[in-house]
Amino acid sequence: MTIRFHPLFLVAALLCAATSACAATVGELHRTTTTPTAAIRDAKHSDVLRVTVWYPAIAGAVETPLLVGPPAQPLFNAGRAAADARFAPGRHPVILLSHGFGGSARIMAWFGTALARAGNVVIAVDHPGNNGRDPMTMAGGLLVWERAVDLKAALDAARHDPQIASHLDPQRLGVAGFSLGGFTALLTAGGRADIDRYLKFCRENPHDPTCMAQAEAPDQTMEARIAALKQPVFAAQAKLAGDDYSIPGIKAVFLMAPGAIEAITPASLRVLKTPTSILLGDADPVAPPRSNGDLAAQRLPHATLKALHDVGHYDFLADCTAAGRQQVPLCQHLKVPQQRTHATAIAAAEAFFSASWPSGKNAGDNF
Repeated sequence: MTIRFHPLFLVAALLCAATSACAATVGELHRTTTTPTAAIRDAKHSDVLRVTVWYPAIAGAVETPLLVGPPAQPLFNAGRAAADARFAPGRHPVILLSHGFGGSARIMAWFGTALARAGNVVIAVDHPGNNGRDPMTMAGGLLVWERAVDLKAALDAARHDPQIASHLDPQRLGVAGFSLGGFTALLTAGGRADIDRYLKFCRENPHDPTCMAQAEAPDQTMEARIAALKQPVFAAQAKLAGDDYSIPGIKAVFLMAPGAIEAITPASLRVLKTPTSILLGDADPVAPPRSNGDLAAQRLPHATLKALHDVGHYDFLADCTAAGRQQVPLCQHLKVPQQRTHATAIAAAEAFFSASWPSGKNAGDNF
């Protein structure tokens, strides 16, 4: 039997061998911090932001499965990690990770743990009011620029955490995002949100999927969003949408099926100098490439784009289990094996980030 490897697999493997950066074991830590608007976005008005960190761990730490759904019959298999394991020695590149609309850090663990296994520290969050673990809220769906604030707060918390800080390399900082997380990632790199522009686009293109209510929050129709923006609390926050939410030091941006690109000013994208890699599916009905990934690639001066044939939007979530394929609608429309899509994404991200870091060893400076 002949086994053929994707070329990006070989690139990642060679990088791994050349740098000795690949970890045999991945650790997982959970932390919390706060942000100014978390309480506005969260259904219970909690100001807590949940943070998940995946990282290279010491050899011998025991990994367990990371599952999503009922324990007896999980719907997704998101990977493996060793809870609270000790860090592997040294400083490691840092990658911030933002999930999609109604997603979670855990649903993106297939990607985060893989990058950690390749030698990176991955810092992910559950965006308040817009994640699959808590009730979805209109505030969480509207105040989307605050997602960039979530990533900055998570990074700041890690920088000051005595167990984590000494293992972060300040010279190698990147960001990755899926779907609305792609929008988030671009804001951390310097993109500017423009809600009025987005509303104008949706008035002119009411049937574009990015303007319609999402399956995760069917009550958040465009009409409902416009009405909510007239409420004083939302109107006050919306005035801050176009502020600068960039995170200093971001050196690379990796986007998977990015969404809400029409909500970012074209001018702010055209001046971004940060290298950006975009991976999407050409059969995406949720974030159509023409108004999202393709558009971002056209406007970003330092972007590369790769489209995967017959791959849709939810292919970039964790692996559907047998129960998931029976019970979860999004698991029933996959034309391409998820493992193939995930393998391509992982190899592409690792090769891209490795090529984007400054040359030479990390400086070992403090943040």
